[in-house]
Amino acid sequence: MTKAEIINKVSELTGMSRKDAIAALELFLAAIKEGLKKGEKVSLVGFGTFYVKHKRSRNGRNPRTGEQIQIPPKQIATFKPGKAFRILVNDGVDTGEDDYDDEEGGAPDDGDTQD
Repeated sequence: MTKAEIINKVSELTGMSRKDAIAALELFLAAIKEGLKKGEKVSLVGFGTFYVKHKRSRNGRNPRTGEQIQIPPKQIATFKPGKAFRILVNDGVDTGEDDYDDEEGGAPDDGDTQD
């Protein structure tokens, strides 16, 4: 589903004008981006949590030359679906992925994930 399809769906289901639906979606997305930029978790109960994962620097290789390079640390915007959302997507089956949550019930943040 694309952004345009979401806008059309919101407009259709709420009776909002397409212009108002665009504005609402843009404000929603801007709020999520702003929270993540500040380093905050953005939790939507029943849907999931957006958060920033910190990746440490690591050694890598230039694929063309084989030269060893230092890959700098970076931050990655990440989404962890909530339990209700996982169950919905998995046809009513709880996959039990809550085992990977940290003590606070948030998303994992070990900083040591590989892409």
